[in-house]
Parts: sequence; structure tokens; C-alpha cells
Amino acid sequence: MIDQHSAYLLISALIAVIGLVVLIAFLKLNPFIALLLASISLAVMTGMPAAAIVHSFETGVGGALGHIVVVVALGTMLGKMMAESGGADQIAYTLVRLFGEKNVSWAMMLIGLLIGLPAFFEVGFVLLVPIAFTVARRTGTSLILVGLPMLAGLSVVHGLVPPHPAALMAVTIFKADVGRTIFYALLVGLPTAVIAGPLYARFIAPRIHLTAANPMAAQFVDHHRERSLPSFGLTLLTILLPVLLMLLGSGANLFASAGSRSNAVLRFVGNDDMALLIGALFSFITLGKMRGFSRQTILRYTNECLAPTATVTLLVGAGAGFGRILQDGGAANAIILVAVRSHIHLLLLAWMLAALMRLATGSATVAMTTAAGIVAPLALHNAGVRPELLAIATGAGSLIFSHVNDGGFWLVKEYFDMSVGDTIKSWSICETIISVAALGFTFALSLLV
Repeated sequence: MIDQHSAYLLISALIAVIGLVVLIAFLKLNPFIALLLASISLAVMTGMPAAAIVHSFETGVGGALGHIVVVVALGTMLGKMMAESGGADQIAYTLVRLFGEKNVSWAMMLIGLLIGLPAFFEVGFVLLVPIAFTVARRTGTSLILVGLPMLAGLSVVHGLVPPHPAALMAVTIFKADVGRTIFYALLVGLPTAVIAGPLYARFIAPRIHLTAANPMAAQFVDHHRERSLPSFGLTLLTILLPVLLMLLGSGANLFASAGSRSNAVLRFVGNDDMALLIGALFSFITLGKMRGFSRQTILRYTNECLAPTATVTLLVGAGAGFGRILQDGGAANAIILVAVRSHIHLLLLAWMLAALMRLATGSATVAMTTAAGIVAPLALHNAGVRPELLAIATGAGSLIFSHVNDGGFWLVKEYFDMSVGDTIKSWSICETIISVAALGFTFALSLLV
């Protein structure tokens, strides 16, 4: 049993989340204002001091925007160059030719798995979304049928597969073997991505009707179809360069001794922000100058593509502010208390803790690291569960039901130009399928290893 105060905190958090959905979906209040109001209301309900409420919200906003603003801006610039040069069209043509129009959702899932491996979800998203727009337009296919498998691929590697930073942190905390974790995670992740991506997209796409005029997609439309396109190899190199740099940074110890100057340089260029900056600058040459664009034209493209990202970044920040209030107000700790006092299987406990933290804070990374830190000491006294599988189960829990306090929710909603309800039906349910299916496959694997 939990004490009355913890129960009150849980009920307060639930009321705040329900109220947030009502304000946005039914009362049609601006989502940024709704998130701010819900955050303040939750803080008051949980008894936070008045002087701390605004500071807590601003801390959450600042922590998220410090990373996401750079990622979205640089990723959008790179995407704009891909679109205007015809590079996105070239990749779209090649994918359609290799897989066929009927199987393009499978191609998008695979490229999501590949690009998402070393990068945070937001980085992979802004790199790939221009390709999703282009493939959908070229094939006349629903953006959901094309984009959801891509998102599933990105999300699976985000939560399950090292060397992704969040998954690697869980591996470290559980003292698991990295190589075995990667192998097990791929065994679990591939069928999970298939179920949540191409299969679920085929089911839900006919049930969601997107508007014809998507302001974000318009930023990536090629208006010059008659011109020759850049080569597939050059375009692929341009989009993969940030990914390769991130891989280089994450494996710096393999190429240079820890603590050396070379190691520090590799980690520096492999940082998300630096990798995207280098990638954007590289695209100005390969997809700009080499395509005959003047400096003024490149400057115009990079300026005009930023305006539509303002709403996205504001909502991501506000969602993080709401998540911070949940933490500082004590609701997150109440969730942990409930889970720890439940006498359940260790794999299920790791999954539940991460899932509850994800629902409360909106951050898969926070959920994964917090849950791993709680379960790791318990795992020392339970030799029957492999630490690699604990890391995967924790990652699976951290992906459950992305909703209004998750920055990824707002990225998907705004770029795909969907209502809150349609975003829940597509993206949030896709995430939940990933979470539950991955847990099921992890349990099945635990019977074999």
C-alpha cells in the first residue's frame, strides 16, 4: 500500500494530464499555453512553493531547448538542402525502385533503424523527415504509411540498441556486456519494429486523414522536377556524414587512448550538435555549390526553412517544462515508490519503472537511466536474470505511450500536421506497441539464454 500523500500526488498528475488533453483537443487552446497552465496547476496541487514554480518550469524548458533548438535548426537546414537540390527525390526514387511502391514502408523502417543507431531520436527525425515527405509525395502514399515505419525504426534503436547513448547508459548501469546487448537488442528490436512500423501503419493509415497543405512539408518540396538530380551516393554520404561522425565519437576509445587529445577531438566532432553542424556545412558544398547554387541562394534557403520550426521548439520546451514540474512536485517519486513496492519479476519491474517514469517525465532517456539505477542494486541479488535483458526491458519500458509531455510527440504532430487525437492514434500507439512487443520478445528470449 502507498501512503495518502503519494496517492494524492499520483491523482494530481493524472488530473493534470487529462486536463491538458482536454484543453488542447477539446477546447482548442494553444498547446504552449495549455502546457504552461497545466504545469502551473499541477505545481499548485502538489504544494510546490510559489517562488519555485516558474523556476522549475523554466529549468525544464531551458534544459530541453539547449539541445533541441540546435538539433532542429541544423537538421532542418540539411533537410532543406536535400530537398532543394533534389537529393531527397533521388533517395526517394532509389528506395521506390529497390523496394517497389508497395513495400516502401519497409524501406523507411530499415533506414530509420540505420540512421537512428548513433543519434538521439530528434536528430534522426529531422534528418529523415524530408525523405518521408518526398517518398509520400512521389508515390502518392499516405505520409502515415511512409513516416510511421521510419519513426518505429528510429524509436526502437533509441531505446534498445547500443551504442545509442541512452541504451549504452543502461548497459553501463547494469554492468552488461555491450556486444551481447547489441545482439539481443537486434533480435528483439527487428520484429518489434516490423509490428509497430509497416504492419501497424498499414492498419492505421486509412483511419487518419491528413490535410493536403502541410506547412512543414512545403519547406521540403522540390519545385524544379525537370533538373538533373545529385547522385544517390553523394546524397547518401551527405545525410550519413553526421551519423558516421556520431559513431566515431561514441567509439572514440577504439581509435585513440582515453584522455588523449585525439580522443577528445573525436568526441568533440562526434557530439550531436557538432556532427550536424559539419553535416550542414558539407551539404552547402555537395548539395549547394556543386549543384550551382549561389551563396545568396543557400543563405535564403537556410533562412526561410527556420520559421516553421519555431512552434515545434516552443512545444518541445513546454513539454519538458511540464515534465520538470512532475519531477519537482514529487509525482515522479510517488510513481517509483508504487513500482518498487510491487513484488514482481525483475524484467517486468524494470519495464514498469521505466514506463511509469516515461509517462511522468516524457523523456525516454530520463526514464531509462532512473529505472536502471533503481533496479541495478536489486539485480545483484537475482542472478537468474541476465543484465543484458534487463537493459533491453528497461529500454522497452522507456518508450511507452509518448504523449503531451514528450518533445517527440510535438515533433511528430507538427511536422506531420496532425491533430492531438490523430497523433495519439498513430505515434503514441506505435510507441506503446514497441514497448509491449519488445517486453514480450525479451521475456521469450529470457527462456532461451
